[in-house]
Amino acid sequence: MKEKAPYCKGSGHYAVDCTKRRKDSKNNKSSSSPVQICSRISKERIKTRKITIGNKTFEALIDTGSSVTLIREDVSKGIIEQSKLSRDIVVLSGLGKYEVKTKGSFLREIELDGEKYSVTWHVVPTPYLEFQAVIGSDILEQAFVGFDRKGVYFRKHEDKVWFMHTQVYEARIEDEIEVKHVTNPRIRKELSELINNYIPKKTETTNVSMRIILKDDVPVYQPARRLSFPENQAVQKQIDEWLDQGIVRQSSSEYASPIVLVKKKDGTARLCVDYRKLNRKLVKDRFPLPLIEDVLDKLQDAKVYSTLDLKNGFFHVEVNEDCKHFTSFVVPDGQFEFNKVPFGLSTSPSVFQRYVYSIFRELMRKGIVIIYMDDLIIPAKDEDEGIEKLKKVFEVASKYGLEIKFKKCQFLRRKVEFLGHVVENGTVRPSVAKTIAVKKFPVPTTVKQVQSFLGLTGYFRKFIPAYSKIAKPLSDLIRSDNPFVFEQPQIEVFEKLKKLLTESPVLSIFQQGKTTELHTDASQQGYGAVLLQEAEDGKLHPVQYMSKKTTPAEEKYSSYELEVLAVVNALRKFRTYLMGNHFKIITDCSAFQRTMDKKDLVTRIARWALLLEEFDYEIVHRSGQRMQHVDALSRYPVAIIASDTLTARLKRAQQEGEYTQSLRSMIGSNNDSDFFDKNEILYKYVDGCELIVVPRDMQTELIKVSS
Repeated sequence: MKEKAPYCKGSGHYAVDCTKRRKDSKNNKSSSSPVQICSRISKERIKTRKITIGNKTFEALIDTGSSVTLIREDVSKGIIEQSKLSRDIVVLSGLGKYEVKTKGSFLREIELDGEKYSVTWHVVPTPYLEFQAVIGSDILEQAFVGFDRKGVYFRKHEDKVWFMHTQVYEARIEDEIEVKHVTNPRIRKELSELINNYIPKKTETTNVSMRIILKDDVPVYQPARRLSFPENQAVQKQIDEWLDQGIVRQSSSEYASPIVLVKKKDGTARLCVDYRKLNRKLVKDRFPLPLIEDVLDKLQDAKVYSTLDLKNGFFHVEVNEDCKHFTSFVVPDGQFEFNKVPFGLSTSPSVFQRYVYSIFRELMRKGIVIIYMDDLIIPAKDEDEGIEKLKKVFEVASKYGLEIKFKKCQFLRRKVEFLGHVVENGTVRPSVAKTIAVKKFPVPTTVKQVQSFLGLTGYFRKFIPAYSKIAKPLSDLIRSDNPFVFEQPQIEVFEKLKKLLTESPVLSIFQQGKTTELHTDASQQGYGAVLLQEAEDGKLHPVQYMSKKTTPAEEKYSSYELEVLAVVNALRKFRTYLMGNHFKIITDCSAFQRTMDKKDLVTRIARWALLLEEFDYEIVHRSGQRMQHVDALSRYPVAIIASDTLTARLKRAQQEGEYTQSLRSMIGSNNDSDFFDKNEILYKYVDGCELIVVPRDMQTELIKVSS
């Protein structure tokens, strides 16, 4: 750089992880907080390579001290349209006097020494980067980088981890956050600027801290687990960063938990502490949540809604000084304990909820924002009020360093989905997602499929008057002396039973504090779940159903892994209901609990086991014969479009099609239209169902995906 680096005050160096950062950088710990880019490079040691992407060739500095790969904005314009950049913004320090915010990123394949590599390029404003590009240490995930007299050379690793990286790229949503629905041009511009300029600064804090209370005073101590040399290097790098940022400190505690390395989607490893044994001794932090019905009642005077989804910012919250020794963990080279709230403790989510509530308490009191766990909704009477409320919420969120998952947010919408309900024009109704697994159950074509469907409906027969009489046309089909004929009488019964299963009195509304059970099952075809809760009649009623096809990769999982996958995805699906409540997980997998208690778990199971630690549950084994209701949902899963690339193509096709354009224009001029926009996709209401409007040139593709 032409200017001196801001921390070490040295010149002739660029990229990441300057070891002489100022102490005040400790306040920046989120993914949007500044990435330090200062590694000393003498002029003699500067190594560059010519890189070609498409028709564009440019010179790149090879700097493995940099944790990210950078490209100058003027160079990137010859490769990708700037409107198509992904919105994973990074704030950089070390590029001169000031922090610099990247414009976004894109992923492209490059060839080096005869091998291809997938690289994420972060776009830096032109004035702040002297070289055309900088290839950072993320290339080390894929290759060994060496230097000889001829220059720099690359040797590709022989593993297959980067197949995972290309999958991540395929699943990315490249489109910018949609704001076209905002009718007022001034407000639309203000909204775009508000989103694009948001940086979590973390200039203020609260008095919320984590207190850890144990059921007894017998220490939990486990020895360090063995690590390979590369794993140990990754662990040391992470711990060095945490020490520098004040997240952890040296420890001599009598408590110690081992670590586990969990592979992330991009192939890199994340250091997590395995607190499973300690969690069994923790006294639960019962954070009081409002009734969902009370939250929804507060939305009925509004016409415009914005929803925010927060990332878990556990590291923003302090651990009480008297409790830090409980968080101690061991690695082969030492023992450490957390100053900040760690991931993996079962009480961490509750502590973070307290933190969020304390931050927004004043805005909640004024009715500006309504919060349930880490989901925020900002109701307003019109767009003008909506943008002003958003500004206040963003200002507070930035001060306290909160990170926002923008891709999961909705801004100034006339209709949004919140807490499993659709909120529109002051009215609230249950989301179709609650019952789609039943409503879309495929029409049976064999006796076995009829048996599965009757297994699902029969489980809830006590709530359906005259069930045996209604179901008789289907029950007759499973008798060996009857031919299989599925015609109008059978179709009518099939549809009637589905309807009865998705309405009161069978379907119930979730209530805090009631006895709750999660029933799950899995097969190679898919996995299913039913969330049940005790109702006023003292019986367990379904609250929501889930059914999902397995992906080609998941089809190769063992039967046990599929059962765990069903539980994990059900917990994610029903998180709003289950977090903070004690519940039973009912499964026909007898080995589930034993495996969860194992000392060493394979990476995939370890990742899932740590997620389970966030919840307060007990495992109950039940034979498959008594689980036919979820068995049906797992063996005949609903074909739900889950591919983001498919979703992106659908969005583009709708935006470019003349017919769908005319339908969208009709929405704005006709409030009674059955057509509506949700997440930039055009839908139509048909008999209470939300159906996607599929352009003609995509119909064949979607039929194949759903079949």
